[in-house]
Amino acid sequence: MTRSAAVIGTGSATAAKLLVGALAFTTAYVGVSAYSTANSAPSATAEEQAAEEQAATQTVALSAAAVPLTEQTEPEAGAIAVSALPGRGTCEQTFMARTVVLNPEASSTLLYSWRLVRWSSVSRSWKTYQTEYAGFMGARRNVKWELSVRDNPGWYRIELTVGGAKKPIKSDRLLVSC
Repeated sequence: MTRSAAVIGTGSATAAKLLVGALAFTTAYVGVSAYSTANSAPSATAEEQAAEEQAATQTVALSAAAVPLTEQTEPEAGAIAVSALPGRGTCEQTFMARTVVLNPEASSTLLYSWRLVRWSSVSRSWKTYQTEYAGFMGARRNVKWELSVRDNPGWYRIELTVGGAKKPIKSDRLLVSC
């Protein structure tokens, strides 16, 4: 082979490589161009798109009404209702005990006493922690007692003794914890 044939052969190979590269680039460009044109075409009319957006978006109206609490509901006679109130300290729990007391002799005074008892794990019995005495005259009375326990976690219960009754009315157990 002559030297000029070798140069032409090498030049042809380089030209062929350049031609293949140019064709690959052109094909890629045309493909990307066609892809972006396909995505930019509208798929639906503007009215259809607005209807789809409105169907996908739901408007929810929220409202709240404040109802003032004027008085707590009346508890049952013979049962103690206990509510926890906000404490005043880091380890203080305040309670409100309420019940209805019926006086069989409305013309005479009926005495009653509240007692807060605490469970003692040592003696395995309830021990008196606080007491309060009161009385009233009339057929019935809503009675309440506000009490607080400070820095003394444990199990408690509230008892109410009315008149000369031998058995007190007992609340559920209350857990005071810090």
